[in-house]
Amino acid sequence: MIKTKTVAKVRADKAEAAPDRDKYFSRGVSKALELLEFLQIESTSLPVNEMAQRLQLSKTSTFRLLRTLETLGYVAPDGRGQYKLAPDIHPVTPTQWVGKLIRVGTPHLYKLNQELTETASLAALFDNRVEVVAVIESQHVIRMSNVLGSILPPNASSLGKAITAFQPLAQRERLLRSFKIYRFTDHTITDQTDLNREYDRIQLQKFAIDREECAYDGICFSAPVIEANGHVSSAISLSMPKNRVRGSEHEEQIIRGVRTAADHLAHDLDLS
Repeated sequence: MIKTKTVAKVRADKAEAAPDRDKYFSRGVSKALELLEFLQIESTSLPVNEMAQRLQLSKTSTFRLLRTLETLGYVAPDGRGQYKLAPDIHPVTPTQWVGKLIRVGTPHLYKLNQELTETASLAALFDNRVEVVAVIESQHVIRMSNVLGSILPPNASSLGKAITAFQPLAQRERLLRSFKIYRFTDHTITDQTDLNREYDRIQLQKFAIDREECAYDGICFSAPVIEANGHVSSAISLSMPKNRVRGSEHEEQIIRGVRTAADHLAHDLDLS
């Protein structure tokens, strides 16, 4: 794969130069991270020989790295002499993928914004956070805004909940530990049992709602972008002042619009 070779080349160049700059540089750690990165990109099991060739290490050294990462829970053998990322380790979202997500997702944000006249946002999952990567603001003078690059609470924001709900348990706990469970308003869910029930509802319904959980007088609807392999690494949302939601029928219209945008984005990501 061209992308795999490019990433490996960049890592190799940095690894070669680092010892000259920093006497504390660990080549072993560098190789371990490089190994995890191309396992993430390939999204499949790889034999030890192939990994050794890519890392430019002996088979023995590569196997030693793999056994260390296996002991720590980062990789797992597949029973055929090959290794893959452990099931509970969600891959870090690659920079190249985020660029593609923004490029493919922005037209869907514009369409959602034009149809429903409210602020449309796109968020992506990174290793220990959910971050806003694109925003199309509402043209209303009074509106709910979003900030590009902001880190979203996994227990309160609709985007944070929509993505966190679909993660393996270990990744979900990592997101909650990293951000902490803060109470922003009287409506914020802070009890772990209640939060688990909320995640279960989101998985079943395929959408999440923030009803004044992050800020008073604001409401936000989100839908996960469910990829072909079932993973969820992004979500789309529509935010507005709560007084502009005109009853249950209007709310259902918003949810349909957000879910449709998320489904169309998932389809276009698979094709591009």
